[in-house]
Amino acid sequence: MHAQLPARFFCFVLLLSICNALALHAQNPSDDLSDFEQIKTMIVMRDSVRLYTEVYQPKTMPVPLPILLLRTPYGIEGLAARAFVSSLKELVDEGYIFVFQDIRGRYKSEGQFVMMRPPRDHNDPKAIDESTDAFDTIAWLLKNIPGNNGRVGALGVSYGGWLTVMAMLDPHPALKAVSPQASPADMFMGDDFHHNGAFRLSYGFEYAVLMESSNINTSFDFDEYDTYEWYLKLGPLSHANEKYLKGKLPTWNDFIAHPNYDGFWQKQAVAPYLKQVKVPTLNVAGWYDQEDFYGPLKIYEALEKNDTQNLNYLVAGPWNHGGWSRGEGNTLGKINFESATSRYYREKIQAAWFAYFLKDKGQRDFPEAQTFRMGANQWQAHEHWPPRKNAAARNLYFHAGGKLSFDPPNREGSDQYDNYVSDPNHPVPYRNRPIEPTYYSAGSGWYNWLTEDQRFVHQRPDVLSWESDSLIEAVTISGNIAARLFASTTGTDCDWIVKLIDVYPEKYSKDIKMSGYQQIIANEVLRGRFRKGFEKPLPVAPNQVEEYALDLHALDHTFLPGHRLMVQVQSTWFPVIDRNPQKYVENIFKAQASDYQAATQRVYRSKRFASHVTLPVIKP
Repeated sequence: MHAQLPARFFCFVLLLSICNALALHAQNPSDDLSDFEQIKTMIVMRDSVRLYTEVYQPKTMPVPLPILLLRTPYGIEGLAARAFVSSLKELVDEGYIFVFQDIRGRYKSEGQFVMMRPPRDHNDPKAIDESTDAFDTIAWLLKNIPGNNGRVGALGVSYGGWLTVMAMLDPHPALKAVSPQASPADMFMGDDFHHNGAFRLSYGFEYAVLMESSNINTSFDFDEYDTYEWYLKLGPLSHANEKYLKGKLPTWNDFIAHPNYDGFWQKQAVAPYLKQVKVPTLNVAGWYDQEDFYGPLKIYEALEKNDTQNLNYLVAGPWNHGGWSRGEGNTLGKINFESATSRYYREKIQAAWFAYFLKDKGQRDFPEAQTFRMGANQWQAHEHWPPRKNAAARNLYFHAGGKLSFDPPNREGSDQYDNYVSDPNHPVPYRNRPIEPTYYSAGSGWYNWLTEDQRFVHQRPDVLSWESDSLIEAVTISGNIAARLFASTTGTDCDWIVKLIDVYPEKYSKDIKMSGYQQIIANEVLRGRFRKGFEKPLPVAPNQVEEYALDLHALDHTFLPGHRLMVQVQSTWFPVIDRNPQKYVENIFKAQASDYQAATQRVYRSKRFASHVTLPVIKP
């Protein structure tokens, strides 16, 4: 059923975002570690489980150095040689003692792996979690690694970012700086496994197989190259266990057992635990993160509520998942940002930030938030995030004839709507087909799909579009975006997907091949059954107009003169989002093939039911 992919490849993919294997091979990094003393050891945790750990200490140390700790489930053997010439190069040049560790139950570490292990019960003195493992590791390092200056920093991307968050919940006193990067915060609300309760099918299925088929990364062996076809032929989600998984993957079984936002998911969500900023924190997010964009912003927001000492910082740039930790960052897909955004982050932000808090080097003059403003292609410094100065919420309304305008509609009547038929048996693909497996070793479109030209679905009969006139003046948005749909369905459940798009001029002089390009700026999905709350789903009343509110998250972007704004609405996004049967069933993971039914969706644009997107417009 499964074919093992090299651990090296998955380290590229998932740890510290060294995730573009082809690009890294092209760099041909050296594996020369002759400048470091190397220690490979098993560190004993408080429950006697031993965790495999590698320590890299510079041979030349004029002064004691801080320790940088990176913990991962993706395998650390051989990682240092690659990371030291790519994602960690600027930190290597600055000078640190680097420590890499396999978390419990993965690769060479002992113990049982638990996906996103929830924080422990503090009433149980024998309980362990990732926080205790980080604490125990730091205690051992301080005692057994000579030449350290008594300060420790922790960082990581994706799962490594989440492990960094766990390390700061009950931090060791020596933990003085942490940088959770692309960390998930809530796996039901907005990160890897669900968005607003809508299940992320292709990612959830393939990641569960990857992590739980064995103690090393193991890929599912698809027998079709185009996974759009494979997942469609799979049929109802219940077939996954029946045909392939056989009930052996704990995470997939948890998906089935917890289709709503119950205590299982709530216990995993990190925001309720972040009641105090105990350690200086640098949160990092990518505007085009295809996996965890919700997480870092949510973590920053939760910490900011109690940040009385100004220790909580945010950086957001034009990157996909972990894109700041590799390469130059001049482009993503076909989008050109006209500067080396990734290198700028690593050199000017990350290296300086850790040097200050771990070495007392430089000045503490870091902005509260630093964001890269796309379109204008400039870094912005903010005193607050979202910005409070010169920002005003403006509604962008849907109108007849596919028009989009800041002017509200003035027509009334039951006929003021646009409609389409959504058929879950013929779903809209989320990116251009063929859709190869997420972690396909020969290269996957997964990493850049959020920058794809949306003309591949524009004018489909099951996708609605509204478009503004060409802009005479630039429109800059900076902050939180929201959508408010007034809509109905002939079914009893439905999904709503909203995309905000920057449409390039039809004759784009900078790059003629980008003429008319439809660049996604923001997007999100809402499962209709959760329109009134995520703990208790409710059927949708057929043919009844209801309000659907979608958080499209934050952004910093300028729509340039000559460009147009577009909004697209659809009800399927396959297979990144599973198919809603559109007939209400208690648990979609147990739906039958006969439950999947076509439905007519109406999106209203009348004076009373004025569907719109709210933008945080910056005043000139």
